[in-house]
Amino acid sequence: MPQPRYITDIDRIAAIPEEERAQLKKITEKYAFRVNEYYLGLIDWSDPNDPIRRLVIPNEGELLEYGRWDASDEEANYVVPGCQHKYRTTALLLVSEVCGAYCRYCFRKRLFQKDVREAMADVTPGLEYIAAHPEINNVLLTGGDPLMLATRKLRLIIERLREIPHVRIIRIGTKMPVFNPMRIYEDEELLALIREYSTADRRIYIMAHVDHPREITEEAKRCFQALHDAGAVLVNQTPVLKGINDDPAVLAELLDRLSWAGVTPYYFFINRPVAGNRDFVLPLRRVYELVEEAKARTSGLGKRVRLTMSHSSGKIEILAIENGKAYLKYHQSRDGHYGKFMVLDCPDDAAWFDDLPGNERYWNKPRRKLRLPASAAGEDGREPVPGRPAAEDAEAEMAAGAR
Repeated sequence: MPQPRYITDIDRIAAIPEEERAQLKKITEKYAFRVNEYYLGLIDWSDPNDPIRRLVIPNEGELLEYGRWDASDEEANYVVPGCQHKYRTTALLLVSEVCGAYCRYCFRKRLFQKDVREAMADVTPGLEYIAAHPEINNVLLTGGDPLMLATRKLRLIIERLREIPHVRIIRIGTKMPVFNPMRIYEDEELLALIREYSTADRRIYIMAHVDHPREITEEAKRCFQALHDAGAVLVNQTPVLKGINDDPAVLAELLDRLSWAGVTPYYFFINRPVAGNRDFVLPLRRVYELVEEAKARTSGLGKRVRLTMSHSSGKIEILAIENGKAYLKYHQSRDGHYGKFMVLDCPDDAAWFDDLPGNERYWNKPRRKLRLPASAAGEDGREPVPGRPAAEDAEAEMAAGAR
């Protein structure tokens, strides 16, 4: 199958009526828009509430006042430009500032603004930091989507990480297996790279982002198989989103079909309170009920998934919400509180940890590890990391480019 062309101008999508495109244009002026022809082909244009459409096509709810650009205070996690170190054994390298399409709910949509420079083309400072910190045994390549990088660039990063003895796991956070699966299964150099560096005791993990079972096409399954054959380990993480997958039957089907394809269900996430995300928000209690109903319909393999909030203070697992109480535990903690058990009142409209009365007893606002220059960009005072941005250098775009 030929590589799909990328579209960044909503006027190019003839399936959307002209009058509606004019309205959506206002949204794309505030929040970046990007999609590709393959993924557009999954949309049922006769259904105005089609979940695939809601994933990538702007909606007017994005203009509602809501949330912050950096809802999890990621700017406080930067230790050098392009590298975050929030949890003791894990470092993040932001290596790309572009994706195969832009999810409308994205928690890092700030990266796609013209004045933000967090992802770095030169990851040397991050690699040097990781090499100097032997407690870091796994590194997540993220962005943006790392698989939008040219394979030769990805190879340089992975080769240098494999030169660091204490880095045992390399993780690649990507939605390309469903946004553009051909980028993976048609690239023999990429598969050879994974085959070479995903070894018996130093694996490469693909952290996939499959949000709806309709994304698991024949092409996506071929992509999963190619990655398996190359020696990668596949897991999946997805937020539970209003209007996209907020149905226990849909979530159960997603858990089943991922398990059947050998993709471990890893996390269900609570949608972060990010600017532009109001229309995707569900109350915590409703999400918990949806996930429990879905898990009741699936096998033990599907039940491995954990429901969590990626909060400023850490990953908070939702164990139960019963009789107006939320039962929570730190699954990861910025401040070393792993395993801390919490019981908090849970109002019916609570949608985030900060909405739970008494949450402030368990965490403090983070302090920046890296001092950043002032920026006029963020409404919430956020400051982009200085330095050279990661180039929009995608193998997937080399043949066709954006239009």
